[in-house]
This record gives sequence, C-alpha cells and structure tokens, in this order.
Amino acid sequence: MAAAGAARAEGNPQGGGPTYASRTPMRIGMVTLRVKNLDKVADYYRDVIGLTVMERSGSAAKLGTSGITLLVLEARPDAAIEPRNAAGLYHTAFLMPTRKDLSRWLVHAASHRVPLSGFADHLVSESVYLDDPEGNGIEVYADRDPSQWQWSEGSVKMATDELNIPDLLSLTNTRVSDYARAPDGLRVGHMHLRVGDLAQAQSFYHGAVGLDPTRSRGGAAFLSSGRYHHHLGMNVWQSEGAGQRDDAMTGLAWFSLVTEKQDILAAQEERLRKGGARVVQLPDGVEAVDPWGTRVRLLKV
Repeated sequence: MAAAGAARAEGNPQGGGPTYASRTPMRIGMVTLRVKNLDKVADYYRDVIGLTVMERSGSAAKLGTSGITLLVLEARPDAAIEPRNAAGLYHTAFLMPTRKDLSRWLVHAASHRVPLSGFADHLVSESVYLDDPEGNGIEVYADRDPSQWQWSEGSVKMATDELNIPDLLSLTNTRVSDYARAPDGLRVGHMHLRVGDLAQAQSFYHGAVGLDPTRSRGGAAFLSSGRYHHHLGMNVWQSEGAGQRDDAMTGLAWFSLVTEKQDILAAQEERLRKGGARVVQLPDGVEAVDPWGTRVRLLKV
C-alpha cells in the first residue's frame, strides 16, 4: 500500500516529478566514470541518452538534466580499458519517469541506429541495454507501477522475460523521433556492480551501508532502500574471485548514495568505521571503499 501511495504522488506524468526510486530514504545520486576519450564519451551520453552537458573542460565533463548532475566523466587518456572480469561497473541504469518516455527514447535510439545489446521485461520494470563507446554498461528503463510489484517475505519477484517491444512502441509515434533531450525527471535509478564475492558484497552494502536485500538469484543479489525493487544490483557472473581494482584503468570511479536524513548518514558512518572499512570524511558525508576498491560516497542532501 505504501508503494502504491508513493506511486500516486510521483507528480507530473510527463516526467516533471520524482519517481518512486527517488522518494526513498536513500537513493542513487550521481556516477563518476574514468574515460580515455572524454569528447567521444560525453557526446555519446548527450546524443544517445539525451543528457545536457552542464560543464566541460579538457579534463572533465558534467552531464545531467533539469540542473541536476547525474554523470561526471574524468579524462584519463593514458588509462587502460578495465576488463569485464574485473570488479567494478556492470551498468549505470537511467530511469525514465514514464513508460511513454522509454518508448520515445527507443524510437530515438532506433532512428539514430544506436547499437543495443539487449531488452528485458523484469516484471517490476522494462529495460533496454547498451554500452557506451568504452564499454561501460548502460540500462535505460521504466518502472511498472509499484502497486504491481509482487513481494513475499521481503523478496520482490523479478524475472528476465522477453520485452513486448510492439506494445511499448504503441505509446508513441514511431515514424519520427521527438526525443531531443532527456525528460526533466530522468535520474540514475540504480547501479549494478561486478563484485568478486556476493557474501562479502552483501556484508558491505547491506551490513555497513544499510541497504535492504530484496532478491538473490543465480549469482546476483539486489538491495534497496524503502522497498524499491533495487537501488543496487551486484553479480559475480564474470568477476567471481576478482581482486582489487586498478585506479589506473577506465571505468567506475565512484557513485553516490544520498539521503536527507542525518541519522541515516551517522549510522552508516558508525557501521563502516566499526567494520574496518576505509572511510574518508567529505564536507557533506563520507566516502567508503568496498572490498574491491569501488568507492561509494554517502552524502546528505
């Protein structure tokens, strides 16, 4: 019932209001990637995803929507490309405010002949998958109404079924693209990480960071705040047994989890320090390092 109530309060159905994923006690804030070719990758997120370039220099670019930074790219021209069997980023998931927005974006991607790597109906959401020019995974998705999510004993039902693309495209004009930029309500809905060991990952992201388990299956685990289906996915499909990440390589530099509640942040910091995690104080929170060297910033907004 709480999920349904939050869904009804989402705001402008055309994408002006926050989605359920952004109304929870904790949510994903922004993502920072290290890239070899800054211009090429920045142009991709602008032209393909529709993000606005908010700042740009020779060393970095900030991109987002409606004045909110969602993605920072750091130029590392001499970096090696991070291999897919390393711990790190599996994908960054951009959440469309509405199903119609996802439909409009899919027409845009098709009209620009954007290579896509997959489609899925996850029951809780509908998803399209692709990779940026340096192999960083991307998911573009829209949630089903939370009142349709099926929960049982704290676990949410998810699947990887075939996406009904004709039904999705029936929501918009497929003959011409009207997707010039991302809708104002676009956010990073969740992150999905490659990790070396699921039990260790759960100990860090659940036990210390404080996200709640929502599902575990086939070498993957999912965690969230406030009964979202997942703000964080983790898997060992390619990375089981992976060691420490190499900061000299491309890929995920850090991502943030944000909260408006000081008590949540204080409890996170206490658990992290008691657990022996590497923690650095920041002006608005802390930065912690997971068992494979992936950095997560826990910030109060």
